[in-house]
Amino acid sequence: MPQIFPKALNPIARVIVLSLPIVAATTGVGLAAFFRSSYATGNGETPPQPVAFSHAHHVGQLGIDCRYCHTSVETSGFANVPATKTCMNCHQQIWQGSDMLEPVRESYRTGKPIEWNRVYNLPHYAYFNHSIHVAKGVGCVSCHGRLDQQNLTVQSSTLLMEWCINCHREPEKHLRPRSEATSMLYSPATLAADGKPVKWKRADLPNFGKLADGKDNPLLGTDRPTDQRELGLLLKEEYKVRDAVTLTNCSMCHR
Repeated sequence: MPQIFPKALNPIARVIVLSLPIVAATTGVGLAAFFRSSYATGNGETPPQPVAFSHAHHVGQLGIDCRYCHTSVETSGFANVPATKTCMNCHQQIWQGSDMLEPVRESYRTGKPIEWNRVYNLPHYAYFNHSIHVAKGVGCVSCHGRLDQQNLTVQSSTLLMEWCINCHREPEKHLRPRSEATSMLYSPATLAADGKPVKWKRADLPNFGKLADGKDNPLLGTDRPTDQRELGLLLKEEYKVRDAVTLTNCSMCHR
């Protein structure tokens, strides 16, 4: 049988065979880097909004609690965008003539909602419930970052599955007392005014500090741990946070 390819092509064939694994590996690494980049995930991006709302001003400077605007975070699966009436509760009295707030006043006059652009946009196949995270002691900062320092709202996390899984594997790293869920300044090492550890309050304990038999929880009135791991493990037990195997099960987020 006559030779199909001349011997002169042998070096070229060797180069092609040897380069295939390198090209495949490079392509894999490149795709992995792309899908984890801020370009693909949106991490660090600030979507344009019809009104330049500043969390730094409202939360950081004025001290407005998150739940004043996002009223459903403790009771529903989504964090509602406040109605224009919520804005006008204050802005009927202050900054009435501001050009920047004209879209707010127009919305209030016409009854047409302001079309805000979503900052945290989860894929449709991923299930997320705000209320269960708040009930289990996950603070706003864990997902949204220091909103009190953001003049314009920034996507502070990648929203990649690995980001969620990392927290579900070790939730104790992020758990805090429920009363501190919306606090931007909370730290487990925070001390009371007298310089002593903060005491456990009824609001931070299940069933308002009551056990199944109606007696007070023995933690009530005792010193709260100032170490995050110790506090997190204690809250994990008190709030009945599920084990890592259950929390990382596919059906937990993909239903």
